[in-house]
Amino acid sequence: MGGSSTGRAFMGSFTSAGGLGVTVAEVDRDTGALTVLGSSDAVPDPSFLALAPGGTVLYAVGESTPGSAAAFDVSGDVPALLGPVRPVDADGPTHLALAADHLVTANYGSGSVTVLPVLPDGSLGPVSSVVRHEGSGPDSERQEGPHAHQVLADPSGRWVVSVDLGTDSVRVGALDPATGTLEPHGETALRPGTGPRHLAFHPSGRYAYVLNELVPTLTVCRWDAEAGRLEPLGEVLVLPESDPSAHFEDGSLLTYPSEVVVAHDGRFLWTANRGHDSISVLTLDESGEKAALVATVGCGGHWPRDLTLDPSGQWLYAANERSGNVSWFAVDAETGIPRQAGSVEVPAASCVVLG
Repeated sequence: MGGSSTGRAFMGSFTSAGGLGVTVAEVDRDTGALTVLGSSDAVPDPSFLALAPGGTVLYAVGESTPGSAAAFDVSGDVPALLGPVRPVDADGPTHLALAADHLVTANYGSGSVTVLPVLPDGSLGPVSSVVRHEGSGPDSERQEGPHAHQVLADPSGRWVVSVDLGTDSVRVGALDPATGTLEPHGETALRPGTGPRHLAFHPSGRYAYVLNELVPTLTVCRWDAEAGRLEPLGEVLVLPESDPSAHFEDGSLLTYPSEVVVAHDGRFLWTANRGHDSISVLTLDESGEKAALVATVGCGGHWPRDLTLDPSGQWLYAANERSGNVSWFAVDAETGIPRQAGSVEVPAASCVVLG
């Protein structure tokens, strides 16, 4: 943006819970503040968004049954559909990412990953590939079958990584840009019952951090981009073990971690914790191999579903689904601890993407 003091933010929300759909806001880069400009409910439950390079085309999943994906022109203040809304041949897509001129969706309901080509004008073509996961986990309620929760391209751009809560595993695939076919390459098993939800890479590209939903831990992994292989090294708690507010009276956990974000310089890592309604701050050692919990702060609302760090690394945003707001925090450059600086109403907020 050439040093402009304003930018754009795009927020997804659950229309089935009163959300406005895809919302555009102006960002004041000096204060972190968001000002809502306009919205579109053209896609039901656009729970997760991805911005194309250039910042004028935005992609959304429709987390419905059956599920869908759509492209929006966001060059103006109100998102406008770009091309047709496409079925993803699956139920409940919860996440999406751009990879090799294609859009890839993680489909929680069907336990699969779908690939759609991105056409020259930015719109989406029909499905080119669907990879269905198999397996289950020990939690009979949440892990009766596969539940793909996130998909992303690795830093090298060679691999597509998908995180499956239902099978306690992370899968790696190779996407053929010519055909749009996703070929399974490998699968890494994590500790049974952890329910991995989202993954973030260290800036070096040599480590990855898997945030678990069914236990409040982070699994630190080594990533080998040459081989396309993920190797778990150990787990770290993202909440203080002795914190009574993290547990029900019977001692069971009442928190469900949702998102993990790594600082651009690799010194800090943050997680959002639903139920506990907090943001955890972990420090990372110089290599990125060791993580340590140092603090938790309130998320500025209830049920933080997403966390996003702005390009400058100064501001952290939390989408608080059940309180219906997006809060922003000033990040202390020395400690990594966020301090709330403001909030804006976004009913049923599910994610924030910054342009």
